[in-house]
Amino acid sequence: MPIAQVAMNYRAAAVKTATPGQLVLMLFDGALRNVATALAGFAIESVGVRIEQINNHLLKAQAIVRELQGSLDLKAGGEFATTMWALYDFMLDRLRVANLQKDPEPIRIVERLLTEVRGAWATMLTQNPVEAA
Repeated sequence: MPIAQVAMNYRAAAVKTATPGQLVLMLFDGALRNVATALAGFAIESVGVRIEQINNHLLKAQAIVRELQGSLDLKAGGEFATTMWALYDFMLDRLRVANLQKDPEPIRIVERLLTEVRGAWATMLTQNPVEAA
């Protein structure tokens, strides 16, 4: 079995067995991976390949951030959910601007924010095992 197939099978199994809290953590990881790959695209010499890599990975990161935003329960989550909605909206705007202008700086801003929120989420999961389930 090719290594790529093994990796896909592993990822599928990980998603199927993950708790809701772990799934959110996986979304953060996916967004961060795509942001990093988009940033790496700026070093590619071939203009066409560079633009394609940046665009494709920023679109994937945006889709993940939209999924995180859509998972918020604005009624039950109160002020926290409203604040997170606005933060995700800001991230989406920065990723859109970065893609349109092919500017790495807004991507770096989103990367820092995602890293901080992911870290807080991971801490919450380890400190509150009930939330991880």
